Amino acid sequence: MKIAVVIGTVVAPVQQPFYAGRKLLLVRTIDPATGKPKGRAQVAVDRAQAGVGDRVLVLDEGSSARTLFGDPWAPVKTTIVGFVDEIEVKGEIAYRATEHEFPVRGAAGGARR
Repeated sequence: MKIAVVIGTVVAPVQQPFYAGRKLLLVRTIDPATGKPKGRAQVAVDRAQAGVGDRVLVLDEGSSARTLFGDPWAPVKTTIVGFVDEIEVKGEIAYRATEHEFPVRGAAGGARR
């Protein structure tokens, strides 16, 4: 698993059927201690209802990602699986989400964001 920041959305009008109805986001891995970007941006299937600016946990291994979807042939490698609330490095808090960053969605079927 990696820690990343959502930096954009991806719209693909012609899609492989697996992606129909699934949200695609552009994520970039960050250094956990500094929050600075590292590596290249990747497209990830969103399983956590994330949005631009969110700090997220990313599963970047095809076999595990396919298991999440219950489809051994799913054309997926990178998946957002959760949000990061806090990062501690060597006993120091390197990152802590604020309430502003993670509002709780409405009770009508809302998920924590």
